[in-house]
Amino acid sequence: MAGRWRRGNLLTGIDQRAVAIYAPIQSRLNRVEERLRSLDGEAIPDLQTLLDHVLSSGGKRVRAAITLLASDFYPHDDEKPIIMSVAIELLHLATLVHDDTVDNSDLRRGKATVSHRWGKHIAVLFGDYVFAASATFVCDTENIRVIRRFSKTIMELASGEIIEYFNCYKPQQARELYQERIYRKTASLFRTAAETGAILGNAPEPQVQALNDYGYNMGMAFQIVDDLLDVQGDPTELGKPVGNDLLQGVLTLPSIMLLERYPENNPIEALFRERSHNGHLQQALDMINNSTIIGDCYAEIHAYCAKAAHALEILPVCDARLSLQNMTNYVWERTR
Repeated sequence: MAGRWRRGNLLTGIDQRAVAIYAPIQSRLNRVEERLRSLDGEAIPDLQTLLDHVLSSGGKRVRAAITLLASDFYPHDDEKPIIMSVAIELLHLATLVHDDTVDNSDLRRGKATVSHRWGKHIAVLFGDYVFAASATFVCDTENIRVIRRFSKTIMELASGEIIEYFNCYKPQQARELYQERIYRKTASLFRTAAETGAILGNAPEPQVQALNDYGYNMGMAFQIVDDLLDVQGDPTELGKPVGNDLLQGVLTLPSIMLLERYPENNPIEALFRERSHNGHLQQALDMINNSTIIGDCYAEIHAYCAKAAHALEILPVCDARLSLQNMTNYVWERTR
């Protein structure tokens, strides 16, 4: 088993609706959380401080829950999906550390980011450490198909960041590029969470592919909700400022729609050109929120969620399937 363990805390900070969705896997999700919070720093106090800092921020553990639920349709050994769920969450954590560093973000879930508190050098090295830690867990599944899919996901996550970086502050971007970027940065890990859970849960191949489709569509919906929260969310709930993507020069679906509808004298173009507020950010946010753009984005989210729900129809009717179905509604209704 990867790493050594010390006693940890259980999952906290999720709402009652999530608790109900997670009910079929709650004891196993608690074991995932305990292992995450018990990951030791190899007797290096400063490394342990970094681990404690990022893990204490909590999180919804949606990806781990998807892995466990996707494994729950056929007889299997519980241990390997639990190990995989830990790997999935550590990989997600590593990407957040690096993403915050690239974006110069000060806050994550209301707490100082690693890069803001300890500097970029430490953040990069710590993110690398967590990436490596995630790999040790996935190797413990002893499933070459799972290991290969996990490795491919790391490549997709990194390439998504590269696509985003080289397209910052460019107001003319096709939706296809946006969709490719959010698949790589977000949906690829959801897809891997569902697919590897199915594989380790001994699902037949058609059901593995169905859960693969489920994860892809859930991930796409999840990211578009994030995009909406960035333009209309509550900074207190989000734990970061509203409009942060535009300030970083990143186009999301709401801002792409705004550029499509108002190609002349668009405040986003002025914001990207001047790279300073000057009222352009607030003007863009007001235009988005006072138009049909929010509703149109939710229509896209609904479409992805409907595809995710449809993918489940091939699977046996059971508590896990019901939870996965309920999660499609939970994702688009979330506020943080």
